[in-house]
Amino acid sequence: MRILFLTDNFPPEVNAPATRTYEHAKEWVEAGAEVTIITCFPNFPQGKVYDGYKNKLREVEEVDGMRVIRVWSYMSANQGFLKRTLDYVSFAVMASIFGIFEKADVIIATSPQFFTTWSGWFLSLIKRKAWVFELRDLWPESIASVGAMKKNSKRYRLLEKIELALYMSADFVIPNTPAFKANLISRNIPEEKIHVIPNGANLKLFDAERKNANLKEELGIKEDFVVGYIGTHGLAHSLDFVVESIAKADFKNIHFLFIGDGAEKEKVKAIASKNDLKNVTFLDPIPKEQIPNYLSLTDASLVPLKRSDTFKTVIPSKIFEACAMGKPIILGVEGQAKKIIDEFGAGVHFEPENTEEFIQAVNKLKDDRVLYNTLSKNALKLAQAYDRKVLAKEMLDLIHSKAFPKKRSG
Repeated sequence: MRILFLTDNFPPEVNAPATRTYEHAKEWVEAGAEVTIITCFPNFPQGKVYDGYKNKLREVEEVDGMRVIRVWSYMSANQGFLKRTLDYVSFAVMASIFGIFEKADVIIATSPQFFTTWSGWFLSLIKRKAWVFELRDLWPESIASVGAMKKNSKRYRLLEKIELALYMSADFVIPNTPAFKANLISRNIPEEKIHVIPNGANLKLFDAERKNANLKEELGIKEDFVVGYIGTHGLAHSLDFVVESIAKADFKNIHFLFIGDGAEKEKVKAIASKNDLKNVTFLDPIPKEQIPNYLSLTDASLVPLKRSDTFKTVIPSKIFEACAMGKPIILGVEGQAKKIIDEFGAGVHFEPENTEEFIQAVNKLKDDRVLYNTLSKNALKLAQAYDRKVLAKEMLDLIHSKAFPKKRSG
């Protein structure tokens, strides 16, 4: 089976869409599929092309058996609605053009870069092949939830109509949470075309036995209990609230480690600097293969989002990676994410953007070793239930059934 996969993000970028696409596609190649990825040159989230790459018209490379085609796009930092839109649209146009020349039995286009899915729809018409909408975010709803667009505006209503038309045109919609499926069904998308494939953890890469005491010493972290956040520092992640809450607390022997980049990072660092926080460290993004080393020196993983009904439908992928290493979750998300953490008993919860509850959650996890050990064991069980290898096979079988439907007998 020949799979043509369209994605705005791909390694060496380390965000959730890049990781999911790479790890799924690698499993598909090992299962015998021919996978071609069309993506842009790596630049997320700074909007600057990574060292070793040049933003040119087209470049082809092989990555672990995948044929990766990188195409030119307008690059912008992950901030500013107009520039980001130009970034997304330019990639969608280039992916559409170069995708015409690639053979495929099925086309997959992944969000949250909404315009990428337009390319999937377009190429499916040109090639007369099945196409799959991999739904990672409810767009434009998620844009409105962070204040980048008014929900009742004409622009919003237009994009929502296009969103629904794309769902209807796709042969399959593969959301990564049950809440997304429920949302689509409530808006009259046929249930039979919606199949949930959640995010998961690469259990080979994220090993609970990994230890790295030297790294903690190198970073100058003296506190015994380390809370880590590894991921995008964006508008949705509420890290300004987190740092402001740290400044209001009297945390004893607790250090906070933030790794990553994004539109809000400088603002968050400025808050820490203004409050002269000695128990907070900020690091630049690190390669995916290094993330387990840094997770190993943490005691718990922080997963916050802004307080919004939209974010009740998401399950941040960083949950699975931290759990795979036995790290309990300090969760500032309601809805689907809280449901899965509660189901396995894998962490403590605080109401999003509630300072008092945040402080209580951190202290509770640090001070109660019996609770901590129980949550750590449960975190491993959660990760094992969301093994990326198993989920990738499930998705491949689903795609194969649409690319090569069984002929009816008689």
